[in-house]
Amino acid sequence: MEANAEAPAAPAAAIPASPGLPERASPYAWKALAGSAIGYAMDGFDLLILGFMLPAISVALSLSTGQSGALVTWTLIGAVAGGILFGALSDRYGRVRVLTWTIVLFAVFTGLCAFAQGFWDLLVYRTIAGIGLGGEFGIGMALAAEAWPASKRARASSYVALGWQAGVLLASLLTPLLLPHIGWRGMFLLGVVPALVAWVVRNKLHEPEVFVRSSGQDKGNAFRLLVADARTARTSLGIVVLCAVQNFGYYGIMIWLPTYLSRTLGFSLTRSALWTSVTIMGMMVGVCAFGHLADRIGRKPTFLIFQAGAVAMVLAYARMSDPLTMLWAGAAMGMFVNGMIGGYGALISEAYPTAARATAQNVLFNIGRAVGGFGPVAVGALATAYSFQVAIALLASIYVLDMLATFFLIPELKGVELE
Repeated sequence: MEANAEAPAAPAAAIPASPGLPERASPYAWKALAGSAIGYAMDGFDLLILGFMLPAISVALSLSTGQSGALVTWTLIGAVAGGILFGALSDRYGRVRVLTWTIVLFAVFTGLCAFAQGFWDLLVYRTIAGIGLGGEFGIGMALAAEAWPASKRARASSYVALGWQAGVLLASLLTPLLLPHIGWRGMFLLGVVPALVAWVVRNKLHEPEVFVRSSGQDKGNAFRLLVADARTARTSLGIVVLCAVQNFGYYGIMIWLPTYLSRTLGFSLTRSALWTSVTIMGMMVGVCAFGHLADRIGRKPTFLIFQAGAVAMVLAYARMSDPLTMLWAGAAMGMFVNGMIGGYGALISEAYPTAARATAQNVLFNIGRAVGGFGPVAVGALATAYSFQVAIALLASIYVLDMLATFFLIPELKGVELE
């Protein structure tokens, strides 16, 4: 690709990596990574403990099933709105500054949830806490990508993505132990702790050099920069497809996997939980492996390898019935299906200029998250019409679409210098 001095929205691919860039991550890079990963862990931790606490909250506040579901729905709506809002603010005012705003907003309103007296005040607190939560993924990814050298950018992004899985695992371990003793109000107060840790880490950070260099320039409209020219628009379309498939497959499989194991194969609740946990561990291995492989052989080849692996493993898993085989196959399926989340941070950071980087992360990923929300609905409808095995097998087809989008729409950006 040739540089185009007249097109400020041209992806970073227009600038080749400088041979003088340091190859080792600095102490600042590690601090930026820690702050971003902890923030994303906060995201996963908060959403999972809410799921665990809903029965207790419903009883205490006399909520209907619809009202309980609304608490989750409006948290996610708030997260999407917050992601778009804070992503754009971050591109204008700075990564560290805006991340601090999101943390304060989340911490204050999560703490207020512990003192809710009814449905409506709790709904308001959860929605505003979700707005604060929403900026974590995109801004954290942009911060880590800008702080790390090009040769290690993909693995840094994958480490940030691992924060979500770590938060989910921590919540799954702590909530059953603590909820009976401190109640749902105590759990909301506990949810403030990761926010405080992230705030302390980020309070010691300055803005990344690449962002400081861009300060004072005419940044333009960050949203328009996502479709500034044909090449950028094509890349944006490809990334939306990748993010949609990622979320559709993840939620489609993970929401229904315990039910599939229990209804189709007769697994007990404990056994279903164990098999699902092994799948999650496979996902964590996949996220980490994706980042390292993408730094070695490139973004596109790694995406294509994982997408092909997802097709093969989802199809194979749907045909299995031996419990032990399914245990290990579930880990392999999780590795390919969710491992790709480790690559989006680097890919999106490299495809857009500093003036739109966090906006691109949050807008494109949240569009994908919105589409992906239909995954459980689609799997449930197919399972009702046919069977769970057929429904899960048909999920493999979306990864074929993923491969086509990667091949035709996604540029190779390995090793480029961010502009």
